[in-house]
Amino acid sequence: MRETTLAPDDLVLPYFVVPGEGVRSPISSMPGIDQVSVDALAGEARELASLGIKAVVVFGIPSSKDALGLESYAEDGVVQQAVRALKDADSELVVVTDVCLCEYTDHGHCGLLDSEGYVLNDETLEILGRIAVSHAEAGTDVVAPSGMLDGMVGAIRGALDSGAHERVAILSYAVKYASAFYGPFREAAEGAPSFGDRRSHQMDPGNAREALLEAALDVEQGADALMVKPALGYLDVVTRVRERFPELPLAAYNVSGEYAMVKVAAANGWLDERAAALEVLTCIRRAGADLVVTYHAKDVARWLQGGAA
Repeated sequence: MRETTLAPDDLVLPYFVVPGEGVRSPISSMPGIDQVSVDALAGEARELASLGIKAVVVFGIPSSKDALGLESYAEDGVVQQAVRALKDADSELVVVTDVCLCEYTDHGHCGLLDSEGYVLNDETLEILGRIAVSHAEAGTDVVAPSGMLDGMVGAIRGALDSGAHERVAILSYAVKYASAFYGPFREAAEGAPSFGDRRSHQMDPGNAREALLEAALDVEQGADALMVKPALGYLDVVTRVRERFPELPLAAYNVSGEYAMVKVAAANGWLDERAAALEVLTCIRRAGADLVVTYHAKDVARWLQGGAA
């Protein structure tokens, strides 16, 4: 009789990948989540297959950062290495890669900057296209531009098609809010802005109608799927986007701050982590999300299979 179901293949697990070997570095603000080196990914892929999780999204932390984020599109960059390792380990695993500059620039912003510190939108689009093509050449299935820069989907689609990567899909962070709930992620991805914030290109949390406009622009430019981020505080937006674009797959990102709140409350005995996490993810699905990106993915898959976390 249940209207909304939750299964392991509804979930997408993020990875924070770092250079080196044998690295598994716990993230203090995200209990249970680590930065991992590329050599660990084969074992991770096998574990995900046993749990029924069929997709991951990869974020890279480079060996060095600079004002232009040059490692973002390097052939031997950490994400490019990670994609090859994951696909070699399990060719059926759907690999999604983050396309943005914030993890690669020494200033932590999502694009190139002018002399006054403002993001240069149009100049950054060419770089995003290079990043997407480099990920496609490494074997990624889906690229996910996350900066919410104007025209990013069209620029990436053009770059992919020109490079004979027409089959690589674009999952656009079409609706991404300038949220306070990204704090733990910025520790994990080492991408916090060194000054200012990202309100010039991410959405005001008070806006909902704008979400439909932003999504429509990305659909027009060729997005194959849409993302709403964060998820839990924006379930109404997830529903609106679902109703407006029923033909496209819709993902929602259960972000780091939402994850950390549940983990900390459970650690203090204030709530039941299993019950709370399952409820949160079911509610995101009920709002209309086809896929949920969540750091709880492994635990939830085990719970759904009837095992222990």
